[in-house]
This record gives sequence, structure tokens and C-alpha cells, in this order.
Amino acid sequence: MHKFVFDTNTIVSAALFSLSIPRQALDKALERGVLFVSEPTSLELMTVLLRPKFDRYLQREKRELFLASLLQQVQFIEIVEKIHACRDAKDDKFLEVAVNGQVDALVTGDTDLLELHPYRSIPIIKPKVFLDHV
Repeated sequence: MHKFVFDTNTIVSAALFSLSIPRQALDKALERGVLFVSEPTSLELMTVLLRPKFDRYLQREKRELFLASLLQQVQFIEIVEKIHACRDAKDDKFLEVAVNGQVDALVTGDTDLLELHPYRSIPIIKPKVFLDHV
């Protein structure tokens, strides 16, 4: 079973835009394997996805349903090894999931994370690259 981690912005884009590249990548990841999250990454996702500014793209109720469905499909992992490697310290939590979960890929559009590719042999790739190569 393949293991993946997606950053918050990629999942938010997947939720808001059902035909987007991030959505296609997320759907493919869930078909081919399991998505790993930690408590900090899932809390950030909940906080960001439910922001009122996204109401104009997708009703809050639909975002809540997306979130509930997604959280039933993910695997939570405990962070044993802390990571301090990213230029933006807020992104270290995704590296922590990747390393502690020994994932096959971290999928993101964030340049602060992408510039670390690969991190400890873990590919850090854009959703389009994920679609093309996984």
C-alpha cells in the first residue's frame, strides 16, 4: 500500500475545485494508497478549509462533508521525530508526517517545501507530477 502526505493548500484546492489537478491527485492517492496526517496537519486543514472566505467557492456544509469524508479515509500517525528543515517553519509539520510515516511522496505546491526535494529520499512533488508518475 502506497503512503502519501498532501499539504493543506493542496487539499483545500482539491475540496474547492472538483475538476482541478489537486483533486485528481488526491483522488488518485486515495485510490492507490493511504493519506497520512498528524494532529497538527489535520487541525490546520480543518481551520483553513472552514474559513468563511471559501464560502464563495463552495458552501460550508459541502466543505464540512468533504472534510468528514476525507478524515474517515486517512491514517493518523504520531510524530516521534520532530523536523526543523523548512525555510517556513509552519511547513515542518508536513515533513514530520512524511518522515515519521515513511511515505512514498509529499504532494504540495508550496515552494518552501518543493525546494527541499527530495527530503531524506522522500520525493516532494507538485500535484501534476504526482498524477503523471504515480
